[in-house]
Amino acid sequence: MALVRTVTDAGVTTMTLDSPANRNALSTALMRELLDALAEALTDTRVRAVVLSHTGAVFCSGADLKETVAAGPDGRVPAEMIADVLAALWEFPKPVVARVAGPARAGGLGLIAAADIAVCTRDATFAFSEVRLGVIPAVISATVLPRLAPRAAAELYLTGDVFDGVRAAEIGLVTAAVTTEELDGRVRGYCDSLVRGGPLALAGAKQLLRRTAIRGELAELSTRSAGYFRSAEGREGMAAFREKRPAAWIPAAPTADG
Repeated sequence: MALVRTVTDAGVTTMTLDSPANRNALSTALMRELLDALAEALTDTRVRAVVLSHTGAVFCSGADLKETVAAGPDGRVPAEMIADVLAALWEFPKPVVARVAGPARAGGLGLIAAADIAVCTRDATFAFSEVRLGVIPAVISATVLPRLAPRAAAELYLTGDVFDGVRAAEIGLVTAAVTTEELDGRVRGYCDSLVRGGPLALAGAKQLLRRTAIRGELAELSTRSAGYFRSAEGREGMAAFREKRPAAWIPAAPTADG
């Protein structure tokens, strides 16, 4: 069964993450299908813009932790492949619009930041949850940090706290935060504007916006990320998350006497 569904209409290809059973986690299989869909859209002259959407309540929960744990300390973890996906989105010469109608975590925020335009619902929630798992938001930093206000990046990277769509718009993670009823209309409005641009001019404008090449940076960040995922701390953090218990490094609550 396909994990990424594609539909093309009036010059716009919608790529829908369709793995709601695991909250559209970035498994190897899903990422391969997304890369294939992007490659096909790249060469299809009918496609003038791409919308990245999702089924289910969650936009994307980040790297597939079940697959990560199964890879063991020596296997290739999904977080390493996220670099390929982010590079493909960042360098894609046709405009990409992210449609976010639900929560996004960790790697999911990297996808949103890699898009040229991102629209979310006001009540969508976001978090750079990596530090709470004993890992770091390394790979996604290549696309996220150029978007975020520095003070907000420091706060949210270090705390892992959840924030809503309104805050996401304020700090630059998304273009606009709208009501659920307004979401599809706003996305459609952006697409209507995008297809009016000349294909070569749009690609050229994207080059101006993407003056910094990120593939070299992504390779280094991917290696760094994998080290944290394979570390004892990272494996403890993922185990605690899956077992719904506090990680071993969290201090005990103070006693009533203390």
